[in-house]
Amino acid sequence: MENTPKQGFKITNWDESSKKLKEQFSQLTDADLKFEPGKEDELLNRIEKRINKRRSEVIDMINKHQK
Repeated sequence: MENTPKQGFKITNWDESSKKLKEQFSQLTDADLKFEPGKEDELLNRIEKRINKRRSEVIDMINKHQK
């Protein structure tokens, strides 16, 4: 399992992305989805564990929702 975000991973529209993730995965809480700039790794760790997905899958989902 990767321990760092993919090269070039950047969160640009977190409000929209977090809403979409919460709709898709009702088990995600506001605390799971709390984003702080510079702490992307912690955010990805929380989401990975809560929805039981690999980091690459989580990053792909977030990127998809930011378009």
